[in-house]
Amino acid sequence: MSLLSDLVHLSLCHSTEKIIAEYIWIGGSGMDIRSKARTLPGTVSDPSKLPNWNYDGSSTGQAAGDDSEVILYPQAIFKDPFRKGSNILVICDAYTPAGDPIPTNKRHKAAKIFSDPKVSSEEPWYGIEQEYTLMQKDVNWPIGWPVGGFPGPQGPYYCGVGADKAIGRDIVDAHYKACLYAGIGISGVNGEVMPGQWEFQVGPVEGISSGDQVWVARYLLERIAEISGVIVSFDPKPVPGDWNGAGAHCNYSTKSMRNDGGLEVIKKAIAKLQVKHKEHISAYGEGNERRLTGKHETADINTFSWGVANRGASVRVGRDTEKEGKGYFEDRRPASNMDPYVVTSMIAETTILG
Repeated sequence: MSLLSDLVHLSLCHSTEKIIAEYIWIGGSGMDIRSKARTLPGTVSDPSKLPNWNYDGSSTGQAAGDDSEVILYPQAIFKDPFRKGSNILVICDAYTPAGDPIPTNKRHKAAKIFSDPKVSSEEPWYGIEQEYTLMQKDVNWPIGWPVGGFPGPQGPYYCGVGADKAIGRDIVDAHYKACLYAGIGISGVNGEVMPGQWEFQVGPVEGISSGDQVWVARYLLERIAEISGVIVSFDPKPVPGDWNGAGAHCNYSTKSMRNDGGLEVIKKAIAKLQVKHKEHISAYGEGNERRLTGKHETADINTFSWGVANRGASVRVGRDTEKEGKGYFEDRRPASNMDPYVVTSMIAETTILG
């Protein structure tokens, strides 16, 4: 195995100018991340200089077998923490050969919203709190839990320390460093309320880049868990009963909200979100009704509410924002399996263009 390990970690920088580019895209379910690699003649830093590529959409649930070709358009480049050197990760979106976005391409619509002059002039910032659960490979059960049984009740696990509380920390720390290496704006990690559940935060990041970075961070997490023989679950309620679910809280601000008098702008934005509560809920992730019950730090899915420092509300405004009269707010409704392109652009569309 030592020879295999040596080859896996072999550096190419002293033997060739060629690099490996890993093209990443989202498959037909909306949550299955796909990727494949190609050789390029040299270093590339501008995604517009990268070639388009194709894949078999009939094998990803995105095209029919008799017309299966789907085209990948490179959109953003990140450093590759696995191959290192000048090798890169490339986040892509998907189009028909005629150049039309395929139905599962959520980035295309989001990019149009973020390119609207009214939106871009507001410089929308996002901080995504991505929760997830590490699961045992052969059984659908969190790591560290006895198969068919339960650990002690919630309480000691949130930000906990110790082998009986912080389960999977090696994966979490490896992912943290991989994100930093890749150039993702990861701002922190922490253990969550349910054992085996963790969170990483990406942001503040502006506009469409927020979605790009969250998707690549998810890709890195899946790859690291793959190496560790562990499954990553983004299910919003992986264990029924008296256990916390998993969300993807979206912290949001615009230039007007960050400037003096911004609290009034925030209140007006929240009012707009209330009017479109049902539309947002329908786009905030599948199975969210199992999580948004009014318990376990959530609001009831059918009722919109907001408050200062209230983690049981749909939208939370922080104490600092209230005190300073400007800042940001947190939309606590998105599920852990939400599409960040959809959520970030929808919030901007409702609060700026609505």
